[in-house]
Amino acid sequence: MDELRKIDLNLLLALHALLSEQHVTRAAVRLHRSQPAVSHALAQLRRHFDDPLLVRHNGQMALTARAQALVKPLHDALGSLNGLLAAPRFEPTQTQRRFRLSLSDYASRIILPPLVRHLRQVAPGIDLAISQASRETMLAQLLDGELDLALGIFPELPHDICAQTLFEDSFISVADRRVLPATGGLALDDWLARPHVLMAMRPDAHDEIERALAAQGLRRRIALALPHWSAAVDVLEGTDLILTVARRAVGPMQPHKALRQFAPPLAIPALAYHQAWHARKNSDPGHRWLREAVWACSQPGN
Repeated sequence: MDELRKIDLNLLLALHALLSEQHVTRAAVRLHRSQPAVSHALAQLRRHFDDPLLVRHNGQMALTARAQALVKPLHDALGSLNGLLAAPRFEPTQTQRRFRLSLSDYASRIILPPLVRHLRQVAPGIDLAISQASRETMLAQLLDGELDLALGIFPELPHDICAQTLFEDSFISVADRRVLPATGGLALDDWLARPHVLMAMRPDAHDEIERALAAQGLRRRIALALPHWSAAVDVLEGTDLILTVARRAVGPMQPHKALRQFAPPLAIPALAYHQAWHARKNSDPGHRWLREAVWACSQPGN
């Protein structure tokens, strides 16, 4: 470190050009500097190394033994500095890395199949570790560094948590067709009178549907609360239960010929589904690449 303090980095760059070109004028062109400036740098370098470095031999400039000994370590040192200062690169075909994601089986059905196919094709060294948790737990895990990426509905985000909307989805109600009118759905009073299925990681969750009801001073009876999307659809047949969920969650679970979809009889704002991550991951090129892949694989048609 003491030796580094005695020399300007620009002098090392000039030395590299002089040793490579073995000619002051050509070194000046390479450095985009004037010839007098490079000649001045050479004079400083000669004083620093107490060696002429370049000497005239048979009408041409040649390296001294000391200069020849400097070529490789100087090349290696400048290469290391360049790698240190350059933006980190991410090569998906070459990387070996494990990412930790948390998402519901709703998102798993929509996003995971195209995402895994994409990873196996272009980044086979990337491994995924998938977990499932409530939105509050996912956000806490992001803050603690236990997760790389969380996929879910996040109406409010803590400081330092970033998010991107992957897609928006509307709500649909589903019930056994035998307990529905021959055509159409249910009036609001009849819809409220029925027992409902709540999709949530916690049975006391206050989801988007509950908030829409509360805004009108309404309540519904939750007869069954469970965290499993596929099971929520399967339990409907042969019962009077009503399930109201995101539309894209129901589509892949067909065919359920005994069931019928209908529009809920109250206005429920469309939900925005996000991927969220900690701000400390913003400049990580591998993490950025994964976020872009998740976004692409979440779009309709994938």
